[in-house]
Amino acid sequence: MYDNNHDNNHDHDDDHDHRRLGRELDLFGTDPLMGAGLPYWLPDGAVVRHALEEYVREAERAAGYRHVYSPVLGKRELYEISGHWSHYSDDMFPPMELGAEEVVLRPSLCPHHALIYRSRSHSYRELPLRMAELGGMYRSEPSGVLGGLTRVRAIHLNDAHIFCTLEQAVEEARAALELIGRAYADLGIRATRHRLSLPGEDSKGKYVADPELWRRATALLREVLDSSGIAYEAAEGEAAFYGPKIDVQITDPAGRESTLSTVQIDFHQPERFDLHYIGADGAKHRPVMVHRSIIGSVERAVAHLIEQHGGAFPVWLAPVQLVVLPVADAQEEQAHEVVRRALARGLRAEVHGPGEGTLAARIRAARLVPYQAVIGAREADGDLVAVRLRDGGRPGAVAVEELLARIGTRVETRGAELWAAA
Repeated sequence: MYDNNHDNNHDHDDDHDHRRLGRELDLFGTDPLMGAGLPYWLPDGAVVRHALEEYVREAERAAGYRHVYSPVLGKRELYEISGHWSHYSDDMFPPMELGAEEVVLRPSLCPHHALIYRSRSHSYRELPLRMAELGGMYRSEPSGVLGGLTRVRAIHLNDAHIFCTLEQAVEEARAALELIGRAYADLGIRATRHRLSLPGEDSKGKYVADPELWRRATALLREVLDSSGIAYEAAEGEAAFYGPKIDVQITDPAGRESTLSTVQIDFHQPERFDLHYIGADGAKHRPVMVHRSIIGSVERAVAHLIEQHGGAFPVWLAPVQLVVLPVADAQEEQAHEVVRRALARGLRAEVHGPGEGTLAARIRAARLVPYQAVIGAREADGDLVAVRLRDGGRPGAVAVEELLARIGTRVETRGAELWAAA
């Protein structure tokens, strides 16, 4: 379960504050009629989010995960069984009456995935069964801690649950950590540290009272970290209510730390939901449930990427990858033809014509776009464009097809360089 409660509030005001950049770059916004902590995504922000979501789904598919969808509502009884109602209800929205029943906006996806697993019988030959979903969940966060995309009440979580044997649990959790590491490398995210989050003093019934459960899960997570060669720090009071977890910590440009990704080993919910598989001996056995999230919530991941890149996203994430700038009205049709060819290749391109200002003003306005293609009379006659790069590079006049091929290569490989070999 993704835990949003112990992360620092990103209440800062610097050049890379994602809230300011979100407004300036038309990425997302809020409205008091929608409510605090319930941001909406504008078209450019939705492009970044969609590209990130597709990357995660692709990475999960390649790692053997199968994707599901589950509803954001569940009966109160579901969360009583899972333990959320007794240990986590302060962070949940109140139940809604639906006839004789009470339904709740879910605070977590794991109970739903347990029910999906339980919907049919499973053989040991099917394990590990890796179930993933990018789904919505809701937390009743106090208004004082809400901020931009980093602390919200409507969360879209990149979540997954691996149902496996006890013998498979360490390897599955270690593979999940490796998947997180590869994603960070592709996204340009740097992990500040890894934290083994343990229970603290439990005076208010915050944690499940099962010392043996905690001992077993903690020992397995230590084995995962040690065998991965990852340095870590133990932190009391940061565990999920049902078990310990590995938290991957990141730091924003203002030096504030928060959790982005998690890996957990759970003995509690398989017991509560009476999950089982049929072993090689023909008898029923209890699976272990490994929870993991590669990028945590989409909201927090995008906030971090906005701040880290200052809005100058890598080519594959950029809302607009190519802006075409005709010098005069006479080159407008050629500019639109270049954009049509770019769109046909799956690239994101726009024309910023003379009606939007002088050429110099349009170049400044598009300073965060990775590629600018200027078309004057000479370029229009030769199917050329004069290329300007976001990093200040000036490759000069090149054929339109060469430019589009180079951008396509950067997108496909998620390359950081703007003008490497095509």
